[in-house]
Amino acid sequence: MVDKIDFSEIPKDRGYDSAFESDAEAKERRRTVADLVPGKKTRVKIANKRQLEEEFVKEEGKAHRFHAVAKDAYARHKEYVNNYLLYYGGSKNEFKRDTSGDKRDFDVIKEHHQFLWDESEAAEVSWEKRLAKKYYDKLFKEYCIADLSRYKENKIGMRWRIEQEVIDGKGQFICGNKACKETEDESGLRSWEVNFAYVESGQKKNALVKLRLCPDCSYKLNYRSKHKDVTKKKKKENANLTAPSQPNTKKKRHSDESTAGPSQNDRADKSPKDKGDIEDQEIWSQPLKVTEEKSREDEFECYFTNMFL
Repeated sequence: MVDKIDFSEIPKDRGYDSAFESDAEAKERRRTVADLVPGKKTRVKIANKRQLEEEFVKEEGKAHRFHAVAKDAYARHKEYVNNYLLYYGGSKNEFKRDTSGDKRDFDVIKEHHQFLWDESEAAEVSWEKRLAKKYYDKLFKEYCIADLSRYKENKIGMRWRIEQEVIDGKGQFICGNKACKETEDESGLRSWEVNFAYVESGQKKNALVKLRLCPDCSYKLNYRSKHKDVTKKKKKENANLTAPSQPNTKKKRHSDESTAGPSQNDRADKSPKDKGDIEDQEIWSQPLKVTEEKSREDEFECYFTNMFL
């Protein structure tokens, strides 16, 4: 009787193959069979939403930086403003800067207008007052203009000179009386030291100034009270005076020159050789020049010096 066949010992992936079939052919046939059988579908895992947002932001940032770098500052500014208006709404008037608080140097000087400044005011912390003080200290306040129309009542009005009067020489080379036009060449002006008292910024101030007047206006100034005359006296040039000749001294000079001649020649011969050594010694003996940074006060000083040139 035939023995029973145990089919469990036969591999499942092995079909009705031939005993004469090689291993390579059997493996290839099994591969084709496995490809025909539908396999299990693998489920792809979806990425986290937060990771997707981060990657999206990175890519958008790269594109935005690429376009932003390609533009200049003004083009970027216009693009940002347009995007703001499109997103938030509004008008362009909201982007206009408030210029009511802007001040130029002239506005600061005009706001803190004072001709005379006290030493206590010089130590102010405010830079506006320091700037105004520097400016008004530079003004030419040596001379003034006077009104002598009421000189008989001993009432004399004085004021500082304006810019055009300083340029024309009114009060310095022309009579300081506002109603007089006498010049120094015509009548000869005299300088009088007067006390200029006035009220400025709610404070009473005094200053000794010079008042240049012709003889007629000088009489009006000193009609009631005598003022100090500070006119500078002109130096007389003695061009005709010459020293008398002295023959004895001339002979002595000639003898001295003759005796001193060789020594001077020797010095002249030696001097060109020694000049180079002396100059080298002077270069190394001089101290090192150190450039110091200018303070704010020095910068104001240079600024006004260039302004008044």
